[in-house]
Amino acid sequence: MPQASTAPAKRSRVWLFLVPLAAFAVLAMFLGRGLSLNPREVPSPFIGKPAPAFTLPRLDDAARSVKGEELLGKVWVLNVWASWCGPCREEHPLWVDFARRSKVPIVGLNYKDQRSNALPWLRQLGDPYVMSLHDADGKVAIDWGVYGVPETFVIDRQGVVRFKHVGPVTAELMRQKIEPLLKAIDGA
Repeated sequence: MPQASTAPAKRSRVWLFLVPLAAFAVLAMFLGRGLSLNPREVPSPFIGKPAPAFTLPRLDDAARSVKGEELLGKVWVLNVWASWCGPCREEHPLWVDFARRSKVPIVGLNYKDQRSNALPWLRQLGDPYVMSLHDADGKVAIDWGVYGVPETFVIDRQGVVRFKHVGPVTAELMRQKIEPLLKAIDGA
């Protein structure tokens, strides 16, 4: 009889060891997967879907508003920026260079900024944008799923979001992802 009572006790000790080990293995697998992801490549629910509609005043002329549908029929880049954003200043020379050598228009989305700060910032650093839109309260940026600034989107002729990047654009990203994508969808 003593042997019968020790067998269930041994099985319960095995389970006490296996359950935490299995839980640890699952957690380690999720951690390993998470660590292998690029934090700049935030999945966007808008990839492959129509860009959110918007109507915003221009940064340079508050009396003139622009609607998103006015951009249909052309491939364009939306760059979300602000004069108070350090990483925006870091990526800005790349956009100035890109605007000089590319026919693809860049539209700026000036995020939660003051016109009195943003306009001099563009005059000082160069203005790569065909226009900058002023999103003073950040509501349009929220509609686009913006996490912070800078962020960049590529939109195709049909108004479909084809790419999103969170954080400053680098020369490598421009060369390896953005320019090839633009060339593929626009021949730019």
